[in-house]
Amino acid sequence: MRKQFNKRKFIKRVGILLILGLLFTFICNLLIELGAKGKTYSSINEIPKNRVGLVLGTAKKIVGGQPNPYYSNRIKATVELFEAHKIDFVLVSGDNGSIYYNEPTTIQKDLIAHGIPQERIYLDYAGFRTLDSMVRANVVFGLDSVTVISQKFHNERAIYIANQKGLHAIGYNARDISGQEGFKVQLREYFARVKVFVDLVLKTEPKFYGNPIEIK
Repeated sequence: MRKQFNKRKFIKRVGILLILGLLFTFICNLLIELGAKGKTYSSINEIPKNRVGLVLGTAKKIVGGQPNPYYSNRIKATVELFEAHKIDFVLVSGDNGSIYYNEPTTIQKDLIAHGIPQERIYLDYAGFRTLDSMVRANVVFGLDSVTVISQKFHNERAIYIANQKGLHAIGYNARDISGQEGFKVQLREYFARVKVFVDLVLKTEPKFYGNPIEIK
């Protein structure tokens, strides 16, 4: 009889923890959506001009060697902003973790191939995470305001982080992806948003800072 009671108590505690975890995840997601409300744009005509657009890095190819649509859509969105004179410079922030993987340089090459002059492109090789990219844009590259270029869900998180760190940010939404691949990314995004608040509580800093770089 006692064993049955303990089992029920254990199941109840696990259930409570699961409910609290789901509730916390929901609250984190809601706070980020509210914090970025009215600050993301899908129309090139409606988005205000900023001197610098910050494109957040991702891999050019997915596992198996297929093209990554998140990547190509961010390239397209960046070119749209530049050609519409909604930005004057591009800051590319991404992972440069090894000699075999270099997001900023890869993105730079594709932006140049699409007509953006090399002298208008600046590279942040230490954008290992969205947190790093947003903080370094402010501290290292001296930006007070910026247009973030990524998919809407990512822009919302980046804008929330930026606002918490004293950087005014808006977002230009690159085309999103639907289907199974899109669902996987969206699911990961829920956990990434929880991590935002963990980082804020722990006062997590970027992995690297470095000397100031002026975009001009």
